[in-house]
Amino acid sequence: MHVEDTALPGVKLLIPVRHGDARGFFSETWNRDRFAAAGITAEFAQDNHSLSAQADTVRGLHFQAPPRAQGKLVRCGRGALFDVAVDIRRGSPYYGQWVGYELSFDNGRMLWIPPGFAHGFATREPGTEIVYKCTDTYSPAHDGALGWDSCGIDWGLTGDPILSDKDRAAPPLADFDSPFTWDAP
Repeated sequence: MHVEDTALPGVKLLIPVRHGDARGFFSETWNRDRFAAAGITAEFAQDNHSLSAQADTVRGLHFQAPPRAQGKLVRCGRGALFDVAVDIRRGSPYYGQWVGYELSFDNGRMLWIPPGFAHGFATREPGTEIVYKCTDTYSPAHDGALGWDSCGIDWGLTGDPILSDKDRAAPPLADFDSPFTWDAP
């Protein structure tokens, strides 16, 4: 497993090794010991799988507030997407900054997004599937969202975004009172 730090400390880009032969490939996408050695300690409580029928579908920016905050290990099961993490920890020197990476079935990349970051993605191809592990189960009382277009993210859309009502109505970052705080190292 190749692990790269990103411009946002704590967010990591992971590239699992694919072992291929005439049948296809095998890839290990989660291994507690290997991830711990890379600085990622997580106990997962829920797996999610989402399908977006059309390209330019934008989902996010989503988070789950403390005490039910979620870390997410995200990968693309089919198609391609642009995956984004935004630092929303009050007091962080990186507050409001984002990183984004192309995740696809072909490149096999994954993104680790710890608690304290909003998460979103834009699909690049029709029929794109995203698969992700969460460190806590879904809690409607702690569910939150930020305006997808309020953080200066270049989503690389080729047309108008396809949004849910929730994402269309989400408040902008400028009006957001974050429930997360930055703990200086």
